[in-house]
Amino acid sequence: MKKSKDSCSLDSCQLCRLCLKDWLPAVEAHRKNIHYRKGEVIFSEGQEVQGIYFVHEGSVKIHKHWGEDKELIVRFAKKGDIFGHRGFGADKHYPISATAMEPLTVCYMEQDFFYSTLKTNTNYLFQLMLFYAEELQESEKNMRNLAHMPVKGRLANALLKLEHLFGLTEEGFININISRQDIASYTGTTYETVFRLLTEFTQENLIKTDGKSIALLEKDKLETLTHVS
Repeated sequence: MKKSKDSCSLDSCQLCRLCLKDWLPAVEAHRKNIHYRKGEVIFSEGQEVQGIYFVHEGSVKIHKHWGEDKELIVRFAKKGDIFGHRGFGADKHYPISATAMEPLTVCYMEQDFFYSTLKTNTNYLFQLMLFYAEELQESEKNMRNLAHMPVKGRLANALLKLEHLFGLTEEGFININISRQDIASYTGTTYETVFRLLTEFTQENLIKTDGKSIALLEKDKLETLTHVS
């Protein structure tokens, strides 16, 4: 971790897009741009909350312990997204961890300033409340899928969500360099199962792969696999 010389333009992150324009000078004065290397932990589960993060460049996986030696990826954050907000509340400790998936630059704000921002910017507070509600609904769907959806459907669902979140490269591949282990942690299964099912999907011409890159060829058929009876 190191402070970055790069400075964001105050127009890309969730906060800067939705807060009062007159509040932007205060954001400029209180933010810190910090750079993390690929694989570096931004904060760990159980660590005391100090502030809030917004992705300026790069991507982040948000994950938590699941079982004795496993992790479950609960969401990803890309450019402009907020993370670290799950630590706000009565228990001032993070219930999740955050790790850089690639070279990462964040805008960091201390907790007290962020609380002042919420009290001053009612529109942003309202939009953040809606974001929390949507995130809760998505978490409930994920728990249902882990309990009731076959792993083949969970993998298809994960691939569709990754394409929706990160978009496509010019070559038509999902625009994120994600490891098979991270896909397994996002799907709630093992590396070996993901490797086997991706091979099956490739043989069935549902996807194509090039190293770690994945392109979805038959999204309608993948969507069919996600249906839970």
